[in-house]
Amino acid sequence: MDLKQYTEFSVSQTVRLLGAESPTGFPFAAQDVLMKELTEIGCAPEKTVKGGILVDLGGKNKDDGILLQAHIDTLGAMVAEVKGSGRLRMTSLGGLPAVMANTENVRIHTKESGVYEGTIQLCNASTHVNNNLRSTVPDYDNLEVVLDELVSSADDTRKLGIEVGDIICLDPRTRVTEKGYIKSRFLDDKLSAGILVGLAKYLKDNGIVPERRVYLHFTIFEEVGHGGSGSVPAGVTESISVDMGCVGDGLQCTERQVSICAKDSGGPYSYEVVTKLIAAAKKTGADYKVDVYPYYGSDVEATLRAGWDIRHGLIGPGVYASHGYERSHKDGVEATLKTLIGYLGF
Repeated sequence: MDLKQYTEFSVSQTVRLLGAESPTGFPFAAQDVLMKELTEIGCAPEKTVKGGILVDLGGKNKDDGILLQAHIDTLGAMVAEVKGSGRLRMTSLGGLPAVMANTENVRIHTKESGVYEGTIQLCNASTHVNNNLRSTVPDYDNLEVVLDELVSSADDTRKLGIEVGDIICLDPRTRVTEKGYIKSRFLDDKLSAGILVGLAKYLKDNGIVPERRVYLHFTIFEEVGHGGSGSVPAGVTESISVDMGCVGDGLQCTERQVSICAKDSGGPYSYEVVTKLIAAAKKTGADYKVDVYPYYGSDVEATLRAGWDIRHGLIGPGVYASHGYERSHKDGVEATLKTLIGYLGF
């Protein structure tokens, strides 16, 4: 199965989404990109009341529908205090580890006065001034945003229109290498969102009408645990989260494979669905591994906790250094596409 065209398309969609800032609770730029791209390939996306995006890809049997979910919200931060120095204390959005945020360039989105730039730094961050710097472990009590503005007091910063509650977005630093590696912040989960757009284009280009009704749901609150808790269309009996596959010590998957999750911190996934995902990977020749993720939760688990009576699964391209500067590969994108196509019987 040659899916190079759709692999490349999925990666291009991912890059577009990565360029649209969307920390959890602040989805607007990524929503706009996704709505535009889905419409251009012939879909009819709809925004949910909550702010997610729902797409009906068609299919014959509406009473045995399948919902594929990916999230477009990312990690980020929020202004928690305008300090007396004019610098900003932060609180994380979506569990951004402080150690992963140190020295990143950021943009601060204000309510009324536009966007300002700055950098996350340790307090008193000059090595030649602070002899304790090398032993300092970053946390949100000793990190601050240094604004790229002429400010030296809280009043100076407030005059710019910056205030508590404003959104802080980190530079994704996206790069796709000649060897096919995809490096960026927020591949979790914009890489999977790009894959689902690629899957939709595959259906449209080839005039495929699935046997089962297929829906896509792009959620905006996964990083805080309730992204997939609503907006399940009538007749859906299965939902699969398409999210990053874990790569690290004790796990089998690499960035060049699709990961099929058998269990995570929320418990085991549907044995029936996991078995069928493995069969789909084998059928299509997708390079896959099955793993157990020790510290992970997904949209589809939020769907179950909300009371929906469905079977559930989780797959995704392998992603290394999750919640940091992440890395995947085009091979993992293709393997994920193959597995989804095989699972849906295309």
